[in-house]
Amino acid sequence: MEHVDTIILGAGAAGLFCAGFAAARGGSVLVVDHAKRPAEKVRISGGGRCNFTNLYAEAGNYLSGNPHFAKSALARYTQWDFIDLLARHGITWHEKNPEKGLGQLFCDGKSAAIVDMLLSEARAADIRLETSVDEIAHDGTAFRLILSGRPVTCRHLVVATGGKSIPKMGATGLGYQIASQFGLPVTDTRPGLVPLTFAPHELDWIAPLAGTAVEARVSAQGTSFDEALLFTHRGLSGPSILQISNYWREGDAITVDLLPGQNAFEALKAARAENGRRQLQTALATLLPAKLAQALAEKFALSGNLADQSDKALHAVADQLHGLTLKPTGSEGYRTAEVTLGGVDTDALSSKTMETKSVPGLYFIGEVVDVTGWLGGYNFQWAWASAAAAGRAIADQG
Repeated sequence: MEHVDTIILGAGAAGLFCAGFAAARGGSVLVVDHAKRPAEKVRISGGGRCNFTNLYAEAGNYLSGNPHFAKSALARYTQWDFIDLLARHGITWHEKNPEKGLGQLFCDGKSAAIVDMLLSEARAADIRLETSVDEIAHDGTAFRLILSGRPVTCRHLVVATGGKSIPKMGATGLGYQIASQFGLPVTDTRPGLVPLTFAPHELDWIAPLAGTAVEARVSAQGTSFDEALLFTHRGLSGPSILQISNYWREGDAITVDLLPGQNAFEALKAARAENGRRQLQTALATLLPAKLAQALAEKFALSGNLADQSDKALHAVADQLHGLTLKPTGSEGYRTAEVTLGGVDTDALSSKTMETKSVPGLYFIGEVVDVTGWLGGYNFQWAWASAAAAGRAIADQG
């Protein structure tokens, strides 16, 4: 019977990061994953450059049944701590589009550098890939696992198995199953940071615009995001849509401002004064991509020249541009979702250590927990912070 101090299930961002902390004082750590390679989601993230954190990460950027839960971990391992770690490993980085003030940090080189750093930090741990978790039990003092047919016991068990997102990369619901096995509540899960899809009658005008992008303000449930919107063959995508997908629920509509920060009425009124013979659709094409202007003109039967448009008519057009109401029928699902909303109920966990309150020695970290960040490096920062919280607590116990 093999025995280690700590077993971590999942060799992703949170699991590998936790391993280094847990082994810091000499404890034996085993990291297990069924995948062929570690941290594959890290490797592919950010277009291969890994959006590893965000300058503005704080609890307000996360969705959870308890909006205060993430505060403790985020405060004790911050984005600045991770940036310092990158410096020690010689990894350089940059802020993407700093003029937008979104705080998104990416590697200058490839995201493989982050994976190598995680493996280096976890070098004291034993990492076993292509290993299945066949059985988990707890006798009151220790955990007994069957890993690819081999029994192993441990004092501490950390579940860092992620969510259901991108199943083709091996995502499963194992973490939720483990939580249920030990009597922990799991909140409803659904795809997050995911493109939205529409019914055929909406796709009739949306699909022909596939590939067209525009800066927009997208709103739902009282929350808005100002970022790019992309039309697709199946509906809408782009950062603003991925962001709002976390707040949108089936049956709800979203509101799209196609000219955020501008005054469409004043712009059209000025265009009318300058050249009243100009067609309304032509004037719209000075404010929006030409294909989008044409599609909206056809959708809302906007015709005639500017001189024929009263102020009331121009106000009506402006209202459509600033408040286009659309009703998605669904999302593209876990297949393309970047994260999973919901998860292990935070009421069952210590916000300081991520240890379960009812089963000593059992921890849940990262995406498997009901804490989901915005797009832009927030979810990686939660992985680092929750992993550090659990790893330090384990090391402190010796």
